[in-house]
Amino acid sequence: MAEWNPFSHVCVDNPFPIYRELRDEQPVYHNEKMGFYALSRFDDVLYGLLHPALFKSSHGITLEHLDSPDQLLNKDDPEHLEHRKIVARAFTVSAIGKLEPKIREIAARLLDQAGDRNVMDVLDDFSIQMPASIIADMVGLPHEHRAEFLEHAKRFNVAEETDDDPRPTEDAMAASLHVYELVTQIVAEAAKNPGDDVMGSLLKAHIPDFNGGTYQLREDQVATRVVELAGAGFETTAKQIGNAVVALAWYPEQRAELAADPSLMKNAVEEIVRWDPASHYVVRFIEEDVMLHGTTIPANSRVVLLTSSANHDERVFENPELLNIHRKIERHVGFAFGTHLCLGAALARLETKVALEELLARYPNYQLSGPIERGYAGNVRGLDHLPIILEPAA
Repeated sequence: MAEWNPFSHVCVDNPFPIYRELRDEQPVYHNEKMGFYALSRFDDVLYGLLHPALFKSSHGITLEHLDSPDQLLNKDDPEHLEHRKIVARAFTVSAIGKLEPKIREIAARLLDQAGDRNVMDVLDDFSIQMPASIIADMVGLPHEHRAEFLEHAKRFNVAEETDDDPRPTEDAMAASLHVYELVTQIVAEAAKNPGDDVMGSLLKAHIPDFNGGTYQLREDQVATRVVELAGAGFETTAKQIGNAVVALAWYPEQRAELAADPSLMKNAVEEIVRWDPASHYVVRFIEEDVMLHGTTIPANSRVVLLTSSANHDERVFENPELLNIHRKIERHVGFAFGTHLCLGAALARLETKVALEELLARYPNYQLSGPIERGYAGNVRGLDHLPIILEPAA
């Protein structure tokens, strides 16, 4: 029988064979030692995402106890919806579309700088820098604090390998504390004259309470939300771009198609997110028994919804282990689904699309150049370092 441990380096290095075993043999998987159940088939995962009143977020959405009740991700409706409204306008498809020229300008500058060296670490030199710069502008992080924020934020989502109760590393905890202290200071200064950015919106918002009145977020709550949005706004996209660069190196014919016809890129991004996503699962909590496939998941259980496994379910996707940029995808759960659909999905899609378009326009024949270094960070699966050799277009 398959055993799935999201904190085992062997599992993380290549989880897809294990996912298939889970889907076929244990669609309701129980890891008794680590204290969770896991759903791996597409229909079951989608069911969990579409029934947030049953599969709750307010008990915490991580396995390594990195949850705060002030985080947007840790709220259930209607509270979640009211808090999401405060910042949602900045992340609509229309609002994000207006950022494309700036995203493209940053991507082009970073790639041109790397071209002078003929080599590039995709993560350090490109895929971290671009989304970090964009989300910093959106949330209102002052320029003089961005390097410090980024240096520590890159370290606070690191988990140790374990087959027991997972915990973040000491360095990750120290980095997280440093970031929160830094952002708390920034918020206190911004509160004197809130701007029109996301931080300002959070500071000025009046949120309905359950007594017919309203309340405002405390400065420490705003700081928590800013760290959540800024951290999520660069890390998963950075990893996703890295995963995409590897994917297209492994499928050179499809890479050549994209270089020749950029109009194919929009669908290619959806397929790459389905095929090798940065986010592999979300965690929920049930307060009542749930019966699936003849197995009862008892009340008061943590349930992992394996979105990455769902996107490889043969019951929904033909030949799911193969990348196919022409695949017609009706829907996937790479950005979750329903009320907790990733707030930054439109931004991540656009940044990934622009990154690949600009990379292939300049260096369509890039080559992977080891060593590739994988990161281990809970539900985020991707690389920490990805060196490539740049070969300019003819």
